[in-house]
Amino acid sequence: MTKLMQWLFVVLLLGAVWTLVTFDLLDLSLPRTYREVAWPMPVYLLVSFGCFSLATVGYRVATFNDCEEAARELQEQIKEAKEDLRKKGLKL
Repeated sequence: MTKLMQWLFVVLLLGAVWTLVTFDLLDLSLPRTYREVAWPMPVYLLVSFGCFSLATVGYRVATFNDCEEAARELQEQIKEAKEDLRKKGLKL
């Protein structure tokens, strides 16, 4: 099962439970407070997912490893390319 299928399965499962609780389709006789809490739950979950995603991206950016050797190699290649272009008559 791919990760996409797992996510879709969880979303469908939560959507089905939310629909059953919110619209009381099974006549479960749930207290009114349960339905009042369940009604805005998709919005809460979406905001929570957004916050989690933002925190994850922020953490990954903050802990991104510097590749000093690759940076030096790239600078060397840039210098070589500039010299080659100057030899060919391009002014930089």
